[in-house]
Amino acid sequence: MSAVPGFIVAIPARHGSTRLPGKPLRLLAGEPLIVHVVRRARAAGAARVVVATDDARIGEALSGSGIEVCMTRTDHASGSDRLAECAATLGWPDDAVVVNLQGDEPFAPAAGIRAVAAALVEDGADMATLATPVDTAEQWFDPNCVKVVRDLRGRALYFSRAPLPWARDALARDRACVPEGLEVLRHIGIYACRAGFLKTFAGLPATPLERAESLEQLRALEHGRAIAVRLTPAPFPPGVDTEADLARAERTLAAGVPPT
Repeated sequence: MSAVPGFIVAIPARHGSTRLPGKPLRLLAGEPLIVHVVRRARAAGAARVVVATDDARIGEALSGSGIEVCMTRTDHASGSDRLAECAATLGWPDDAVVVNLQGDEPFAPAAGIRAVAAALVEDGADMATLATPVDTAEQWFDPNCVKVVRDLRGRALYFSRAPLPWARDALARDRACVPEGLEVLRHIGIYACRAGFLKTFAGLPATPLERAESLEQLRALEHGRAIAVRLTPAPFPPGVDTEADLARAERTLAAGVPPT
C-alpha cells in the first residue's frame, strides 16, 4: 500500500471510563496516556493530529503541549459521532482522509495507522479498518474478541462477538483449535473514512444489530455502506483499559521495547 499524503488522525478521548477513570490522563512513564497515543499518530506521518474530548480536564492538561484539542459535546453515543462534530467544528473538507485512533492505544504501530488510511483510498469504500488472524479457539469463542467476516473483495460482510465463521463440520469434530485453511479474523478497532462520511454516519439512526452486538460499525453495514478490511502489516499490542493493562504497559516501556 502506498502512503496517503495529508491524512488526519483524530483521537476521541473520554475522561469518564468506568474501568479506568480518568484514563486519558493516567500517567504512563511519567506522561499522560493520551500523549503517547498522539506520539504514535505523529510517527505515522499524519499531517494533523487532533484530540477530540468533552472534558475540560483533558483540554487543560494538554494546554501548552503543542497538541491540538477540539472540545465537543458530552452526549455523543460513540467516538465516530464525536469526531463528526470535530470535523464540522474544524471545517475539514469532505474529501479529507480521517483516521479514528482510539485514545487508549499507546503502542499503535505507525505502519498500521498508515495502512488503514491507504486501504480507504485504494478500495474506495465508505470506511476502512484492519484485522489480524485469530490463532486460538479460546480467542475465537471469546465475546470480547470481535470477529469480522469479509467477502472475496476484502470488504466486511459482518462483525460479531460470536465465533464466526462457523465451520460446521470441523467444529463438530473438534472445538479446541481453529480449522486449518479457514480465515478467522479479529477486528482491530481503528477506522479510516472521509470527513464527509463522518458527518453522514453521525446522521444515520442506530440499528438493531448495532444495539444487539454493541458494535457501532454495524450501523454502517446495516445502512448498506461498504467497509474495506485489510490485514494489519504490524501487530497492535493490547490497549489500556484497566489498572492491570496500565501496569503491563508500564513494564513494556521499562523493558525498553520500542513501538513499531
